[in-house]
Amino acid sequence: MIITTILLSDIAPYNDSNDSVPNNPMNNEPMPKASLLLGCHLIEGTPKLILCDWLATDVRWQDKVKLAALAKHYKFNAIDTQFIPVSELNASKPEQQLLLASIAQLQQYVQGTRHDFDLPIDATLGTPFQQKVWQALLDIKHGDTISYATLAQRVDSPKGFRAVAQANSRNPLSILIPCHRVISSNGKLGGYTGGVDKKEYLLALEGIKCRS
Repeated sequence: MIITTILLSDIAPYNDSNDSVPNNPMNNEPMPKASLLLGCHLIEGTPKLILCDWLATDVRWQDKVKLAALAKHYKFNAIDTQFIPVSELNASKPEQQLLLASIAQLQQYVQGTRHDFDLPIDATLGTPFQQKVWQALLDIKHGDTISYATLAQRVDSPKGFRAVAQANSRNPLSILIPCHRVISSNGKLGGYTGGVDKKEYLLALEGIKCRS
C-alpha cells in the first residue's frame, strides 16, 4: 500500500480576488485548513484507490489510517506500507500514477471543472449494508442533496436513517463517494466525519447552501 497526502490549499483555487478562478463558487470563501489522505493498493494486479480521507494539519497520517484493518482485509503486510510525498511520486509506477491521477481529478473538482470522478476504487472494507449505502451515495449527482431518511429508503431500510448515517461515517473514500451530499431532513448540514466545515465547503463548491 502506498500513501500520500496533499494540502487542500495546494489544489484549491486561490482565495485572493486577483488570483481566483473565474466563475468558481468558492472564490473569496473560507477554505478549511486540512489535507487529503490518499491510499492506493494493488488488487489482483490492478492499482485501486482504497482510501481518501480528511487529515487535520496537526494529525500524523500514521494516527489516522487504520493500517491493521486495511492490511487484514487487503492481505498485505502493514510494515510494507510506504508513505511517498506528492513531489516524489513516480508516474511510471502504476500505484503512484493512480495517486497522481487522483490528485489531478480532485484538483479539477475543487476548481469547479470536474463533476464526476473516473478512478478505479475499492470500497469492499465494509459490511454488506455499508457497501450498499456507499453504492447508493454514488447515485447522488453533483449539486444535488438528499436526506438521511431518503437514503435509508433507497437502500430498502426506511426506518434505518441512523444506520445509514453510521455507514456514511465509515465511508473510506470521502468526496469520491459523496457522503457530503446527504443532509438532515430540515435542510441543515447534519454530521460529517471529516468535520462540518469540510462538508459545508464541499456543498458550497457544488453551489449548495444549507440552513444554519
